[in-house]
Amino acid sequence: MKILKTKYSWFKESDLRLDAAYHLSDGPLTILKLKNSPYSLSTLKDETSSIFKGNIFKRTYVENPEKGFQFLTGSDMMKADINTGKYISKKYTSHVNTLMLQKEWILLTRSGTLGNTVFTNEDFEGVVGTDDLIRIIPKENKVKKGFLYAYLASKFGYGLLTQSGYGGVVKHIEPHHIENLPVPIFPVERQKEINNLIIKSSRMRSEANKILRKTIKIFEKKLPSIEYKNIYISKISSRKKYTCRLEANYNSNLIEQFYSSLNRQHIKLKTISELSEKVFTPGIFKRVRTNIKSKGIPFLSGADLIKQHPKFDSFLSKKMKNIENYVLREGWLAIQDAGTIGYISYITKNLDGVSATNNLVRIVPNKDNNFNYYIYCYLKTQIGQRILKVNEYGSVQKHVDNHQISNLLVPIFEDILEKTNTNARKAMDSLGMACMLENQAISLIEKEIESWQ
Repeated sequence: MKILKTKYSWFKESDLRLDAAYHLSDGPLTILKLKNSPYSLSTLKDETSSIFKGNIFKRTYVENPEKGFQFLTGSDMMKADINTGKYISKKYTSHVNTLMLQKEWILLTRSGTLGNTVFTNEDFEGVVGTDDLIRIIPKENKVKKGFLYAYLASKFGYGLLTQSGYGGVVKHIEPHHIENLPVPIFPVERQKEINNLIIKSSRMRSEANKILRKTIKIFEKKLPSIEYKNIYISKISSRKKYTCRLEANYNSNLIEQFYSSLNRQHIKLKTISELSEKVFTPGIFKRVRTNIKSKGIPFLSGADLIKQHPKFDSFLSKKMKNIENYVLREGWLAIQDAGTIGYISYITKNLDGVSATNNLVRIVPNKDNNFNYYIYCYLKTQIGQRILKVNEYGSVQKHVDNHQISNLLVPIFEDILEKTNTNARKAMDSLGMACMLENQAISLIEKEIESWQ
């Protein structure tokens, strides 16, 4: 139970809100801390050239990228790879100018899950964002743009951004709710330090994604082009060759065409288990949580792992039985085996030692010959995703299991193997470092504000 003595003036400042949950939330408590700030305060409105949301519009999706704009939802913007293959029609989408995103903006989710923030880089240029995003355009009046983002992304900024959420089932915030949000004006040198960390982190992510996209594109050029058909004819004998699965979604024609084409080219095929030390999924377990960070291990879901900047908000007790079975290590691959099949994560240095859901197939690399970079790039190709998803089973919630992943065949192209490993390693190291730099910047702000207590 939380208890706090309030003053009458606090009710006046909060539009006479009487609910205890509001006054005990992080927002009002942060405002109290800011009153003790040794530095002067500005407002978000004064530090930005514009704060707005896009117009509501009807979404007409298209499959051809040439006929559409890349489209970004609130959940998509948090991903390490924002290119999710969603496109909305150029012809039928109105008010594009108010929806298009640019680099070095701050995006804020305003509906459903409130308060998620992203500092945009070159990957966001020309992308159409949902109207459920508040666009914050910094102008560097008294605070630098990277500093402003780190402040809003901190636990104190998050509390201020979400304190005005309204609605019953689905919470919302509007641009005018955050205009007067207080912003402390740190000394110039400290601002520069924090700003440089965020700018460097943003550039590293953009460069790493460019390397990955280029590497995956080279991989795709080596793979045979297979036409995927939703309606097809298949022989029973063909299906028996695999798993005797009869449902139409299990397209054995696709698998057979793909591997037959590789065999004709005399391309060597190896299973993931042959290329790895171990492929496993830990058993279902009871999650014993703790609110004390020193006594817990950060716990992430499959959706958390694919974010460009995972937050450690949930912790499992270190005393939990068999906790080590659920810990991820640097260099492992984690593939989501339930729900949205096909999400694959490479565990970078900043994620080493975190625990994760049992709904992830873990691929442990060989110590002497690490193929995980190569496997990652293959499974990120279009055909790799098709082969992975064609194995899914289930009606309401889709699944794959570690045995299917273990037996999945990977084509070995000797001429690009070393280059693929080198490029992917460089990209993953950069993505891991980008997260560490962003954490460092946010930590500097949080420690400073905590010292004012």
